[in-house]
Amino acid sequence: MNELVTGDAVVLGLQPARLPSRALAIAIDLAVVLTVFVLISIGLAVATVSLDEAASAAIAVATFLLVLVGGPIAVETLSQGRSLGKLACGLRVVRDDGGPIRFRHALVRGSMGVVEILGTFGVVACTASLVSARGRRIGDVFAGTLVVRERVPTGRAVAVPPPPPWLVGRFAPLDLSAVPDDLWLAIRQYLTRMHQLDAAVGRSIAERLSGDLAARTGVPVPQGVPAAAYLAAVVNERQARDVRRVASAARLNHPPRTPVPVASPVGTPSGPARPGGLPLPGGPTGGPRAASPWDVRPAGDDVPHTAPAPPVTAPPRAGTAPAEGTGGAGGLEGPRTTGFAPPA
Repeated sequence: MNELVTGDAVVLGLQPARLPSRALAIAIDLAVVLTVFVLISIGLAVATVSLDEAASAAIAVATFLLVLVGGPIAVETLSQGRSLGKLACGLRVVRDDGGPIRFRHALVRGSMGVVEILGTFGVVACTASLVSARGRRIGDVFAGTLVVRERVPTGRAVAVPPPPPWLVGRFAPLDLSAVPDDLWLAIRQYLTRMHQLDAAVGRSIAERLSGDLAARTGVPVPQGVPAAAYLAAVVNERQARDVRRVASAARLNHPPRTPVPVASPVGTPSGPARPGGLPLPGGPTGGPRAASPWDVRPAGDDVPHTAPAPPVTAPPRAGTAPAEGTGGAGGLEGPRTTGFAPPA
């Protein structure tokens, strides 16, 4: 795999596409474009059968330029380097610095493709791709582009072995800000492959890496601690700090929502709401409602700040007297009556 370096001296891990995959993608694109070209040509020939030869030739040339040249250019521009064939093969056209292509890149590639692909039946393009170290054809060289593989098989990730339990948390005071990334990468690679190395070779590599790590942190390796165990414990401490940092950032960006207690109005029973918005007396089943932790109570009061539902009484039927202890029409207290006069 060739390394791509940007203008900022950043190495990109892009894998250039080779001739077999590129040839398959070009074959798919050509099959689609030629099919569209034949169908359009037949339709135009039927529609322009009454025109003279000069007009028919002009229409044929225009169709060739628009379909076989302009079509691939438009598709690569709109899809940012992913035509139908490249999409099927997992390829993509990018700039030399790894960025997406523009119209000018697609225009140069399409114009040169007419000569090296259509004009020579792909012989020039195949020869240039075989000679180039990154598999580029002449159109890619002039346009400053590169065809890379988007779907790259990834290897199975190997986890770093955990440190001994008696070393977990021992290196929490270490300052790890001065340790470079390449040293972390070398330590991680050693820890994941130390069981595959010879014992003497692995011990010497661990001592060298632990010495470099101790020089960066400013704290020597503790006496009696093996170099491999020291490296595993420091890597575990760094991973724990990363986890705490990510969790802290997540809490700052998404703080937990605290529910706000809502108090019921005084004298209004809480419960399921009626269609008009008024609560039904009692709980969901009509019985007494269970106490809620969000009921607001006055200070020093042990009684919930909700009043019980008033008893429901049926109105008196016509021709009957009010019940004992009740008044007349106003419901005021009055003398007890039975509604019958004693005989004279």
